[in-house]
Amino acid sequence: MAKIRVLLIEDNRLLREGITAMLNEEQDIRAVSTTGNGDAFEKAKKLKPHVVLLDLGLRSRSSLKVVELIRKELPRTEVVVMDLLPVQDDVVEFVKAGVSGFILKDATLEDFLHTIRSVVQGAKILPPTLTGSLFSHIVEHAVQSGKVDRLIDAVRMTKREQEVLASIAAGRSNKEIARELNIAIYTVKSHVHNILEKLALHTRLELATFAHTKGLTKNSPT
Repeated sequence: MAKIRVLLIEDNRLLREGITAMLNEEQDIRAVSTTGNGDAFEKAKKLKPHVVLLDLGLRSRSSLKVVELIRKELPRTEVVVMDLLPVQDDVVEFVKAGVSGFILKDATLEDFLHTIRSVVQGAKILPPTLTGSLFSHIVEHAVQSGKVDRLIDAVRMTKREQEVLASIAAGRSNKEIARELNIAIYTVKSHVHNILEKLALHTRLELATFAHTKGLTKNSPT
C-alpha cells in the first residue's frame, strides 16, 4: 500500500520531532519535517509530498507566502495549516491561498490523522472550534463553490450591529454604547454576542481589529 507522504514545516523543535515520530508510527503515513528557515519550499519541491502540515506562525517567513508558493508550484500537494486558534481573518486569507484545512496544535493524534487522511481524499477541514458557527458554514460553502472572494460579503450584520461594532472599534464601553444609541445595556451585550457569533471571533479586541481592517469604523458609512 502506498504511503501518504507528509512534510511538516514547524519552527518548534519539540513539536516538529514529536509529531513526525508519531505520524511515522502509522502504517499508511511517512512523515519528514523541517523548520521554516528558507529550505521549507525547496524541500517540498524535492519531496513532492501529498500533504504539507504548516505552522501558521513561522518566524523566518510568511506562512501565507509558503502556501501560495506550494499551491502554485505543487498543485497536487494539499496544505493543512496548524495554529493554536486561528481567527477569522486568518481563515479567510489562507482559504484564499488554497489551503485544504486547519488543525489546532492542541488537537489529538486522532484529529491529526483524520485531517491528513481526509484532505488526501479531497475533503476540506475547518477548525473544530468554528464548527457549527455561521462563519464555518459560509467558509465551507465558499471553499466548495470556489467563491472565497465573496466570503466576507456573505456575513451580514444589521444596521444596529454595524453601529455597535463601530462603537467597539472606537473603544467605547457597553455603557457608553447604550447611552449613545439610546438602548439598554443588556441589548448592547446581546448585539455584541451576536456579532461575535456571526464573525466567529472571541473578544472585543478581535472585533475592534476586524472593524478597522474592514473599514467599519464610526466614520464609515453603514
